[in-house]
Amino acid sequence: MVNKRKKNFGKIKGFSIQFLPYSEIKKLDSVERIKKILGLVLGNNIIILQGKLEPEEEARLIEDTMAMIGHVKNFRGIELAVIAGNGNGGFFGRFRKNLVNAIAGSDTGAVTIIGPATVVKEIKRNPKKIELLLNR
Repeated sequence: MVNKRKKNFGKIKGFSIQFLPYSEIKKLDSVERIKKILGLVLGNNIIILQGKLEPEEEARLIEDTMAMIGHVKNFRGIELAVIAGNGNGGFFGRFRKNLVNAIAGSDTGAVTIIGPATVVKEIKRNPKKIELLLNR
């Protein structure tokens, strides 16, 4: 029985989970941010990004990955999910959050998960948990 598990697990060829603090990409322009993220994803990394990308950056990331499919060997795209706070902090809670976001330059209360589609099958979100389903 142990051999069967090893055999099944061997189908996912080496991946790692990497935490990327927003401060590491904060000073990069949009193109450099996307390039850095794609470089990490192409290295079979599942990225947990502190904060979230701007909507335009997220759209550009998806566009670039779609353009790469069929041109980069064994690349099938990405799975991406943004998890943000529930926003029920009242007026002063929202004011404080908006002030921090304006100073930091990103919604640091959010988390973005990005992974290669060859490794990540699906990212499920609900109010109490996040499920990261992997391909076999």
